[in-house]
Amino acid sequence: MIHAVQTFGLILVELLVLFSLISVLVALVNRRFGPDRIQSWMADGRLPGPLKGLLLGAITPFCSCSTLPVLAGMLKSGVAFRTSMTFLISSPLLDPIIVAGVVLLFGWRIALVYTVVTAAWSLLAPLVWERLGMASQLKRVKVVGDDSTPHPWAGLRNEIRPALGEAWADLRPLLVPMVLGVSVGACIYGFVPQNQLVAVAGDDKPWAVPLAAVLGVPLYVRIETMLPIGLALSSTGMGLGAVFALMIGGAGASIPEISMLTALFKPRLVVTFVVTVIGTAIAAGYLIPLIA
Repeated sequence: MIHAVQTFGLILVELLVLFSLISVLVALVNRRFGPDRIQSWMADGRLPGPLKGLLLGAITPFCSCSTLPVLAGMLKSGVAFRTSMTFLISSPLLDPIIVAGVVLLFGWRIALVYTVVTAAWSLLAPLVWERLGMASQLKRVKVVGDDSTPHPWAGLRNEIRPALGEAWADLRPLLVPMVLGVSVGACIYGFVPQNQLVAVAGDDKPWAVPLAAVLGVPLYVRIETMLPIGLALSSTGMGLGAVFALMIGGAGASIPEISMLTALFKPRLVVTFVVTVIGTAIAAGYLIPLIA
């Protein structure tokens, strides 16, 4: 019980601090450059927009929840649906720290398969979503203080205050979903021991990979934190594919993130996102053991 309460407090404080800081930064960028300029940067050019979203996700070491203020800023600025969704999927799974950690703990071959699978799904899934009409499942993102005319940059000192106001306006509707999501995640994280995960997803279980992918979703973890846990689980009998399915499911679509996404996505798109992350986890879980 105490462990669950501690986990709840730590996760909630971390999310509030990270979300606030990133929201202020995004607001400052939007105020400095304006939605039109940001949209033009992320649009197709020599480098297609989805690839820009993938690269942005790969260089931003955010957890799944911390991507949301950036995603909200991209949507406010009119960045294309596919580009924004590619960033959403890739950011918590593909930063250089994660890839280096996989190389260090599991070897370069596994790291290569992990990178290829997560990058491919990050690019292909939004394309499928777009073809299925999922762009219509975005909720209207309100642009605070947007009068459709860019205002001159007044200097960092003068822009901080309105940026704080915009950050609070972004955070306020997410507070209740955030608290509810963190509560559920902390309870599961605090009361489900590792040995039970091994028992139901051991190397000899044919259902281990899909089950681990689904079990990973309720666990709010950064994948950097999950890597040594995954190594420990692997050494105690959990299959390597199930370990990676668990890590990708947990890092790619945590319950706090899903709760907060309901402020940006309609239910159909929320479900599609979760299914995509679980599909990514299952694909990686089946492919990685083939080259281990």
